Amino acid sequence: MDLLADLEFRGQLYQTTDLNGLREHLATPRKVYCGFDPTKDSLTIGNLVQILLLRRFQAAGHTPVVVVGGGTGMIGDPSGKEAERQILTPEQVQKNVDGQRVCFERLLDFNGPNAAQILDNAAWLTKLGFIEALRDIGKHFSINMMIQKDSVRERLHNRDQGISYTEFSYMLLQAYDFSYLMQHHGVTVQSSGSDQWGNIVAGVDLIRRTQHKEAFGLTTPLITKADGGKFGKTETGAIWLTAERTSPYAFYQFWVNSADADVSKFLRAYTFFSHEEILRLEAEHAQNPGARAAHRALAQHMTELLHGPEGLVQAQKATEALFSGNVSDLPAATIAELFATAPASNLPKEKLEGDGYPVVDLLVDAAVVKSKREAREFLSSGAILMNGRTVTLEERATASWLLHETVLLVRRGKKNWHIVRFQ
Repeated sequence: MDLLADLEFRGQLYQTTDLNGLREHLATPRKVYCGFDPTKDSLTIGNLVQILLLRRFQAAGHTPVVVVGGGTGMIGDPSGKEAERQILTPEQVQKNVDGQRVCFERLLDFNGPNAAQILDNAAWLTKLGFIEALRDIGKHFSINMMIQKDSVRERLHNRDQGISYTEFSYMLLQAYDFSYLMQHHGVTVQSSGSDQWGNIVAGVDLIRRTQHKEAFGLTTPLITKADGGKFGKTETGAIWLTAERTSPYAFYQFWVNSADADVSKFLRAYTFFSHEEILRLEAEHAQNPGARAAHRALAQHMTELLHGPEGLVQAQKATEALFSGNVSDLPAATIAELFATAPASNLPKEKLEGDGYPVVDLLVDAAVVKSKREAREFLSSGAILMNGRTVTLEERATASWLLHETVLLVRRGKKNWHIVRFQ
């Protein structure tokens, strides 16, 4: 099966400038680029689709070219935005460019005969003079055509907001990117999400007009959740590709807890499972959705893909610890993350000295229970765990019970966690 047929199976071939021409063009190795604007110092799973698309091209023998928008990032793409983007300083843009490089270097192969490349469009856009831009680029664009672009038209109809000339000109800069990349780097194909279709077509047209050569473009559908939510960098609860922003545990949990209506779409769009494996998982899920076999396979595959075997083990250990209550082996950083939103109390460490701290008193003082009577009831029924161990009524807590010398994790029942810090 050729690459485009594989993308069609995965629901990742939405628009092309010339499908038959593109299929013939890709019969020999080509250079394919996708652009990423450095609005943040990391990327999200919304961007991940495009990085993985470049990875699929690379696996098929083509050379992926990542273009980070060090230049366009100082302008801002109006696509999909209802208001003007915040203008970033050159220093902010460079910081974000450096942060995003980590994501690309983790997922693409930068060695070998078709090694991936990373280019920054600031290298050529910052050298482009205003008169030169108007003369060599602007004359090829009709205002009538430009205002037909959805993102421009919607902003023009908003009397309160409108659109600045800065963002209106973004299409010209992205089109010039494609033209420059073909002329100086031999890039002939651009890929992106469907919100970039107008910009891609503009680039293909500019190349045809100025270089009299044929270029190609394709888009993927924008990935949304079952509730219609997006995966953008500015959306609430964004799932990031760097562990500093989204830990391996949180990354794993996103996939394993994805909606039933999303799991098939995610398996096809994000994983490198064979078609047969995807169809098998889909059939298993349809027959027994409660088993969540497809969700677990998805979560394991994606976490290992992004964070490696170590990250997957870390995520699985944290997941198992929360399920079983055995938290004694968790690192301090993992504890801080897992219980960041759990009820918390601070108690003086002196309480643990001498004969120890009666657990009945501890539970009341930490507000785990409302009264000593309630504490005794939970303890008598074996419903209280402290740092993974069932605690009995007559016990007294000592400093030896603490994790990392300060933490006592209390579970009441099966799901009610409370973190007690002794200081």
